[in-house]
Amino acid sequence: MRIFEKSTKLNNVCYDIRGPVMDEANRMIAEGINILKLNIGNPAPFGFQAPSILLEKMSENLSKTEGYSDSKGILSAREAIVKYCKKKGIPNVTVDDVYTGNGVSELITLSLQGLLNYGDEILVPAPDYPLWTASVTLAGGKAVHYICDEKANWYPDIKDIKSKISDRTKGIVIINPNNPTGSLYPKELLEEIVEIARQNDLVLFADEIYDRLVMDGLEHVSVASLAEDLLTVTFNGLSKSHLIAGYRCGWMCLSGDKSNAKGYIEGINLLSSMRLCSNVPAQSIIDIALELEEETKELLRPGGRIYEQREFIYNAINNIPGLSAVKPQAAFYIFPKIDTERLHIVDDERFVLDFLKDKKILLTHGGGFHWEKPDHFRIVYLPEISQLKMATDALADFMSYYTQE
Repeated sequence: MRIFEKSTKLNNVCYDIRGPVMDEANRMIAEGINILKLNIGNPAPFGFQAPSILLEKMSENLSKTEGYSDSKGILSAREAIVKYCKKKGIPNVTVDDVYTGNGVSELITLSLQGLLNYGDEILVPAPDYPLWTASVTLAGGKAVHYICDEKANWYPDIKDIKSKISDRTKGIVIINPNNPTGSLYPKELLEEIVEIARQNDLVLFADEIYDRLVMDGLEHVSVASLAEDLLTVTFNGLSKSHLIAGYRCGWMCLSGDKSNAKGYIEGINLLSSMRLCSNVPAQSIIDIALELEEETKELLRPGGRIYEQREFIYNAINNIPGLSAVKPQAAFYIFPKIDTERLHIVDDERFVLDFLKDKKILLTHGGGFHWEKPDHFRIVYLPEISQLKMATDALADFMSYYTQE
């Protein structure tokens, strides 16, 4: 009998946010065990609701959005995205430079498949959002990880970036605000990264899906606004800021100097056309969504849910012996550090798996974000404070006796 194996193209592709530990959680759920899922940034299960006007407009537009759209998206959506780019200072973007997608995830894969040949390299942060590394690998490229420095607020290490560039490097990925750390990069740092890209003729890939989820009175700077002379591919969407992750509504735009990228753009257009178009009902609310800011801002101010949950989780983690964490400035993730010597931890995946089995709480280990040392994990702090307290109390108890000796 013929055996059908997994494609060898997937040999080095992983996505541990929904990986082996998640498989164990699903097995436990199937047995009737209640699991608190702190592994994925999905607002809806934790009581977050989209602005009602978005639901109303999508409902109104359903009869008008039954057919395929242009492969790049409906004109009103792309016009709204161009307007948003201008607001962010992103230069040289027209409706022809905008591509809507079924979330940003689809577009990350598309953008890399359109660029990379076998052996090409892309600089990707560590820790990263793992889809970036997976997509580079699937496209035949090699993800080369540059370090983000925990001691420097998780900012990218400029020296390390420079040391990782080779004659095969084609681009650099910047995840800002960052997932999994919640770090927000200052303008001066972004300018340094842009200069590296300028000196080495690199494409900038800017993952900015959390740019409207910034706290503490800080402002997000789009790296494309600093790189008018460079090709920059910027990714954004409504999943997080407008609490509609299930609607799968994202986009990417090409900005800056596109004169030397005609072939790449042909490739993107081909791949975009091959999947026909993105979710048209979701596209129909992009224009009105990008005019809605106050609902999201309310969540991020003192007294707002995301802000207060951030405050709680940061303080709770740093009060647990054996754990520490840098305070997130954006998004809804925190990336605690384990004192591995104190607890004799050698395997972070085993740590979160044992915690799941013991306390029925699902986390993601640091290795799932291509962090090489077994000393970190990510917590999604979307649950209300009462649930976060239960989770951190359980974590404190677990840390009081757990060891991997």
